[in-house]
Amino acid sequence: MAEERKYTVSELTGLIRATLEAAFPRLLVEGEISNCRPAGSGHLYFTLKDSDAVIQAVMFRGRLRTVRFEPRDGMLVRVRGNISVYPQRGNYQIICEEMELAGTGDILAMLEKRKRQLAAEGLFDSARKRPIPRFPAAVGVVSSATGAAVRDILNILGRRAAGLRVIVLPTLVQGGDAAEGIARRIEQANHWRLADVLIVGRGGGSLEDLLPFSEERVVRAVAASRIPVVSAVGHEIDWALCDYAADLRAPTPSAAAELVSENREAALAGIQEKTEELGRIIRSKIERMRLLTKPFAPEDMEYRFRSILQPRLLRFDDAKEDLLSALQDRAAGLRDRIRLARRGLEAASPLAILERGFSVTVNRRTGAVVRRAAEVRPGDRLSIRPLEGLIGAVAEEES
Repeated sequence: MAEERKYTVSELTGLIRATLEAAFPRLLVEGEISNCRPAGSGHLYFTLKDSDAVIQAVMFRGRLRTVRFEPRDGMLVRVRGNISVYPQRGNYQIICEEMELAGTGDILAMLEKRKRQLAAEGLFDSARKRPIPRFPAAVGVVSSATGAAVRDILNILGRRAAGLRVIVLPTLVQGGDAAEGIARRIEQANHWRLADVLIVGRGGGSLEDLLPFSEERVVRAVAASRIPVVSAVGHEIDWALCDYAADLRAPTPSAAAELVSENREAALAGIQEKTEELGRIIRSKIERMRLLTKPFAPEDMEYRFRSILQPRLLRFDDAKEDLLSALQDRAAGLRDRIRLARRGLEAASPLAILERGFSVTVNRRTGAVVRRAAEVRPGDRLSIRPLEGLIGAVAEEES
């Protein structure tokens, strides 16, 4: 029996590499981008797939600069390049020289259609979203119990909000059964009112890995949740449809933990600062009031009362004197008028006229006072009244 040839791993890998590279020196492949991972070196590593198979691909930095769009998961592209083997990992891959869009990827098209349908039902409306409690007593986490996301969330909550109750609701986050499990955990948390806020999510992954969080069953469960939901699916650049239905979207699970657990030490420090500020304001107002009321101390009140009352008493005395003087002047004027009136009356009195030697003559026949001689006929009897007494006389014809 001929001895079989023995190959080392390196020799066998070298033969495979030479065979593949010779058989496929340049080829055009169409497929959907998945698990797209830009490297720090500038190279782009990704997977091309269709419904039945996948193949690894890489596009180095120099060639990547010629691509006129940003490659992302779900894009349907055509690449030109050659097959090569990476000996250190023992896998084969396409070394891409060119890349162009070939249309819309099946997954992205499906997600876009589902997004439009759910949006039309109002599941993504901003009016439905509720505020996240600032200081929740309990936080529910719907994720894989063994995933890095849960560990990050627990570490951050323990550091920022010691004593906060955290309830992990374990579920699959990848695969065909994941969506049903995620939705069921959200519904259970609401049925038993297990938390004040829910974090629903997982760590990063390919577009296919994150698909359960875009399933209609999960999106509807998130939208129907009475407990506010924070969606934390993948890394910052990753999106799922449940992000649109959630009350708040966090770029990462770690960020979600920070959003639901405001640093209580910082909050206490803020309260202390506000307390001190309020104390300073109150003390300042008290001191100001003390300065304003100081002039009204009991020992100063009599002096202040006198200083207020004395000018008014002086004004009262002056007014009294002015009134008395005015009354006296008025009385003197009235006395003068009375005196003058008396003199006038006395001067006009008939007795005063009689005192000057005048008399009143009355014609007894007519009973009238004689004012003119023509009023008397010879023989008329006359009564003459001087100041005192009465004189009888007979009128004679004047010769």
